[in-house]
Amino acid sequence: MKKDDAQIKAYMGEDTVFNGSLSFDGTVRIDGKFEGQVHTDDTLIVGETGHLIAEISAGTIICMGRVEGTLMASKKVEIHSNSRVVGNVKSPALYIELGGVLDGSCDMTGKETKIIPLVKAEEKEKKASSQSTKG
Repeated sequence: MKKDDAQIKAYMGEDTVFNGSLSFDGTVRIDGKFEGQVHTDDTLIVGETGHLIAEISAGTIICMGRVEGTLMASKKVEIHSNSRVVGNVKSPALYIELGGVLDGSCDMTGKETKIIPLVKAEEKEKKASSQSTKG
């Protein structure tokens, strides 16, 4: 076993077909076909032969296969070279390797983005510059 494989908590092989809801802690790798929902704060790996038709909510999503549906990650989404994601992605960080396909929309705003304070800062600068030109 490779070092990365030792950390995988569950594995769905290439010939596996699963329909339902999956919730877990740790890292799970899916190389088979899965339909349904995935919920975790940890890592989901979609292997090269993996095909998910799902709503996915995870900490990190690593896609090397095919995913159709909604991907929501609290940390990051990785789309590797031979993978295809059809659907919407919401994540603060997105990595798409050359050859990887994202066919859908991407929202990277997240909770950390603070547009309102930036506008207020600009308004303060305008007020400060207009006051300095008056005086």
